[in-house]
Amino acid sequence: MAIGKVQQQILAKLEEMNRLSPEQQETILATPTDLNGNALDKLLQEEYRITDFQLLVARARAHGLAPYNVQRYQIGPTTFERIPEDFCQQNLVLPVGQVGEYLLVAFANPFEVTVATKIHEMTGKKVVRLLGREKELRDKLSKNQQVEAQFTDVVEQLGTEFGLNEEIKEEDLASEESGPIIDLASRIIEDAYFAGTSDIHVEPWEKELIVRYRIDGVCQEKLRLPGKVAGALVARFKIMSNLDIAERRLPQDGRIIFKQFTKKSIDIDLRVSTAPLNHGEGMVLRILDKQKSTLPLQMLGFTEGNLAIYRRLIRQPYGMILHCGPTGSGKSMTLYSALNEINASDIVIRTAEDPIEYTLSGINQMQMHRQIGLTFATALRSFLRQDPDVILVGEIRDRETAEIAVEAALTGHLLLSTMHTNDAPSAVARMTDMGVEPFMISASLLCVCAQRLMRRVCKNCRQTVEPEGREKELIEKAIGWSGPIFKHKSDGCPRCNRSGYKGRVGIHELMEINEELVEGINRKIETAELKRIAIRHSMKTLHQDSMLKVKDGITTFEEALATVPPDL
Repeated sequence: MAIGKVQQQILAKLEEMNRLSPEQQETILATPTDLNGNALDKLLQEEYRITDFQLLVARARAHGLAPYNVQRYQIGPTTFERIPEDFCQQNLVLPVGQVGEYLLVAFANPFEVTVATKIHEMTGKKVVRLLGREKELRDKLSKNQQVEAQFTDVVEQLGTEFGLNEEIKEEDLASEESGPIIDLASRIIEDAYFAGTSDIHVEPWEKELIVRYRIDGVCQEKLRLPGKVAGALVARFKIMSNLDIAERRLPQDGRIIFKQFTKKSIDIDLRVSTAPLNHGEGMVLRILDKQKSTLPLQMLGFTEGNLAIYRRLIRQPYGMILHCGPTGSGKSMTLYSALNEINASDIVIRTAEDPIEYTLSGINQMQMHRQIGLTFATALRSFLRQDPDVILVGEIRDRETAEIAVEAALTGHLLLSTMHTNDAPSAVARMTDMGVEPFMISASLLCVCAQRLMRRVCKNCRQTVEPEGREKELIEKAIGWSGPIFKHKSDGCPRCNRSGYKGRVGIHELMEINEELVEGINRKIETAELKRIAIRHSMKTLHQDSMLKVKDGITTFEEALATVPPDL
């Protein structure tokens, strides 16, 4: 017989799928010529009109695997977090998802078992093998590798090698609609997305334009261009975000829906903010990845104790929950995750946001427009007439919003919001400064959660050390730990892009309101005394929580101290 056992099984599966008749199968089996895998595929496609995907399904079933259409998968910043990209390219595998303790990996070779074992050892996750087409896997992995090289080509179109060659034609850059400028703007966004960037900073200097990316909370320079590029590039970004290109004296805010400007399947929005600086207009673009879903609460870095308290509080029928921290500390992600956890068909949730960062299914979200008078206070008033169960207000930043938020929390609504303070107890003083009466604050507040984001140490190259001197003293004082800790490798590894860190984790200071705190707030005691009361009632400070992350090997001592100072 000219056909092997595996090919026979594929033909049998095609017959089960009603893609081949028994007679057609017998005809193929009786073929005198030798039909290896490729020859059989060609015959089935040309003579019997079997599609690529039907072949994949049949082959997967023959091997007892699930088929996977690799072509539809979008490689993103987190794709190669667990399995390094060079390992994927070498073994023709692609991680396509995770469900609990299982890692879903598409394989080109159905007989490859040793690679699955290596992935299990590397990640600690159980591997579920899926079968993908070899050509599609090669295409996906090679395209991802080419992104940075394509970016360099665009810079060369401007006649400059990252700012070193000043031979550039002024007329080519005079218009924000010129070809090189359009390409450069799009490629900056594409390159930043694939690099896992959260913010793109476009900064005009006296003689140069600097483009920097913020990755895992740390800014790093990406591009240095001649200063004459600045005006046209900023104008191009303004056109993309529907801003006034003639107004250069005042700050402006806008939004780019990037899929309108790219042929790649990158479904992201960018929040754009401009500001007049001393050498021209600067711009910051925050990437909002619409393909990225909110994380479960347990993935955000909460300790077991804090997670149990927080989950209990977000299920209360009324009251106010505040999240505090600077811009980029993960407040929005935590709030979205909380809403996702309590979201159900019998709960009405309304949100007032500026801007709407992620669209959540089953939740009614409202975008603020200050230009027409739609502010947080206006939105809150309208919500109170619509009988919601849960209200999210993007930020409490003025007296009017604060008073309506407190009123909502006291009249049967669960209200969640954010505020800019350094720690949890400071939120009380901030509300008082806005003019809210202390007895109203104590009656409405359920908890305040202060948070920050710290970089995770790369598990692939971290090194064990014994704490000494000041390190030992601080960690013993904070959490009573004197065992080994981890430090990052200065030159890193390919998996962490030679930085020693990969990804970020949250640290939290969760102050739950109790009777003693209520009494203290009503007596208008100082913030430091409120903090001491909260600590007596088991609150872990930001510093203590960061030290717990150091003890657990999630981050390093250096990163913890760089994020929050030690407690006095």
